[in-house]
Amino acid sequence: MSYVPESRRVGRVAVNKLRSLLEQHGHIVQEIDGVNDHGEDLHVTFVHDGHRTEDTVAVQVKGGTSHRTRRGYRARVDHHTEYWRNSNIPVLCVVHDPQPDALYWANATRQLRRAAAQRKELKSIVISRDFVLNDGTLGDFVRQARRCVDLERQGIGRLADMAGVEFGETDIVKPFRTDDVGEDMAFWQRKGEPFATLLHIDLDWTPIRIREDMLRFGPLCPHIGDIILAEAEAYWLAACFKTSEWWRRPQDA
Repeated sequence: MSYVPESRRVGRVAVNKLRSLLEQHGHIVQEIDGVNDHGEDLHVTFVHDGHRTEDTVAVQVKGGTSHRTRRGYRARVDHHTEYWRNSNIPVLCVVHDPQPDALYWANATRQLRRAAAQRKELKSIVISRDFVLNDGTLGDFVRQARRCVDLERQGIGRLADMAGVEFGETDIVKPFRTDDVGEDMAFWQRKGEPFATLLHIDLDWTPIRIREDMLRFGPLCPHIGDIILAEAEAYWLAACFKTSEWWRRPQDA
């Protein structure tokens, strides 16, 4: 008689619990068989008003009490770091705790990108008890997941994740990479704000408020405030300011 490990039963319960919740609300769930499981158990395509959307996420599902911590849950990254961080679709982690029979989730891709920006290495994805996944919270979960997919589609999801910021749907976000050293940066303008925000890898992605009158092309190096810029960066910022001027006007103007 062959032996079936308890971990398989616990894992199947967790996958079935999540799959049932999603399918009850009409979403499309494609399970990945064990032979091809390289750090993801499900691909979920979201459905809106009965129509399939173009938005898909990958999900790694964990089950059992072994993932509990004092403040929530943890899902080990193991050897999946590169894939989860650099995936072109968000990778989410979901944990099923059998005793309250509840699901909890976190965005693994976002956590790993943010850690890399801070020069840290994550061993586990942290999952808060505040991020419970059930019938009442599924709508918010879907909205957040679809927004992450949309940011990836626009090519700015990685920037938001590394900086740990939330780009609004009406925000102007212009990414830029210098050709010589490949440094990433972004110009971020919110509607009605009299300033823009600079995100730059050399500034550890700390959001810096900037205004057009702060930009100077000096005899040595261009700069904005105390931040020294490469010439290409300065001209790019000048263009960003010019093309977003209308978005800084008061909203009632």
